[in-house]
Amino acid sequence: MVRRLLFGLAAVIGVVAFVPGVASAHVHVDGDDLTQGGEGTLTFQVPNERDDADTVTVDVKLPSDTPIASVSVKPVPGWTAEVKTKKLAKPIATDEGEITEAPTEIIWSGGKIAAGQFQEFEISAGPFPEVDSLTFPTIQTYSDGKEVAWIEETPASGKEPEKPAPVIELAKASGDGAETATSEVAGSGGSSDAATDTASQDDVDSANSKALVGSILGLLGLILGTTAIVLTVRNKRHAS
Repeated sequence: MVRRLLFGLAAVIGVVAFVPGVASAHVHVDGDDLTQGGEGTLTFQVPNERDDADTVTVDVKLPSDTPIASVSVKPVPGWTAEVKTKKLAKPIATDEGEITEAPTEIIWSGGKIAAGQFQEFEISAGPFPEVDSLTFPTIQTYSDGKEVAWIEETPASGKEPEKPAPVIELAKASGDGAETATSEVAGSGGSSDAATDTASQDDVDSANSKALVGSILGLLGLILGTTAIVLTVRNKRHAS
């Protein structure tokens, strides 16, 4: 009986430990407030999904059909970044003049991402092209020479492939650069429907998360309490 209870406790603890890690372990890219024609910071998060090898190279391909005018790389201790460029068939017009050459690839090497770890690689980029999204096919190489190609495009159905390429969305810039009624900040007349819907969904997600944590903690308490009672009764029997 005690052994079964302890096994149940271990299982629940395993569930608790797993909950924060439910998020996808794929290579992905993040960025805040990125707009078409604007500039911003992109962060590539690269997890090591293996327990028998280190990640030693991360090769990110930048869009070539809709190029980003320029990028600069944030230093990462232990890693070296190589930015490859190519001459553009059609120059890109910017406030600083025409861009005739654009970056096409960034290769980080020299460091390592050990088992159970991840590393973030950050770049400053822009101006971004006038497109809704940018895709960054990425090749992850391990210390044993094996490669994982994160290059698959997500179909229109929305079902994520096994090795999806990192994708970032670009919002359309407003004409005068000011916040519009559909932006995150509501106008002086009140909140927009979009902002209200987002806030409502956040509240629901927060409530669901709290309920899940509460249920798990309650189950933990029940198992611990039952175990304590069984052990107490067992000890009394041995003492008598």
